[in-house]
Amino acid sequence: MKPIYTTQDLAVGYRNGKKEVTLLSGLNLSLESGKLVALLGRNGAGKSTLLRALTCDERPLSGSILTNGKNLLEMSQKERSRLIGLVSTERIQAGALTVTELVGLGRQPHTGFLGRLDDEDREIVRQAMIDAGISDKAGDYVASLSDGERQKAMIARALAQQTPIIILDEPTAFLDVASRIETMRLLQTLAHDRGKAVLLSSHDISQSLLLADELWLITTDRQVLTGSTQELVNQGAMNYLFTNRDIHFNPQILDYSFL
Repeated sequence: MKPIYTTQDLAVGYRNGKKEVTLLSGLNLSLESGKLVALLGRNGAGKSTLLRALTCDERPLSGSILTNGKNLLEMSQKERSRLIGLVSTERIQAGALTVTELVGLGRQPHTGFLGRLDDEDREIVRQAMIDAGISDKAGDYVASLSDGERQKAMIARALAQQTPIIILDEPTAFLDVASRIETMRLLQTLAHDRGKAVLLSSHDISQSLLLADELWLITTDRQVLTGSTQELVNQGAMNYLFTNRDIHFNPQILDYSFL
């Protein structure tokens, strides 16, 4: 299948005054519709920096990003928001909104400046809440939601954008075990059943390996290894993520343990 999203010789990092600090470079990555991809790496490896560049929240240091052959960096914010739905770790100030109102914000790329929803928009919002498993809280205020419920509402908002690509930064952070599993299975369903290209960063190694179709692994020497989950596990690539030689990946439990 032809990728819906690709990067060419991408370099990401940050600017410290006039100095550029490169974290990752030479990245030729791709996303396909219908696949769930997990971005894994140690703290400080550059996962969030990479995701911000991929969504153009911050410009990459160099290289290009193409979606359906068009340069993402040359598009307007409105054009990009019709292509990529972003769920970040930042807690938005939306406690005074109901879940329906929050999810309705996802229609802004399609409704114009005033953001008035017509019957079709409201049906899209309703279906997004159903798909995200949060429709039973439609009339509740966001402030009253649990962390897991709030995350579902944020995913529903991204679904309401009706984008072919959804990118999530640590979507299971701060969630309990049950909510983490539920969220990961939801994202897998969105990829497999809804045909979305879904990319997420995560520290939940075992769930990522169980459910992700492909992995992007940021190694200790700041290379990014890509491939099918089974392929990379079989190759021993999971042992390149951490510098502590006493920690070894155990393929039997799909997690790390001390030697």
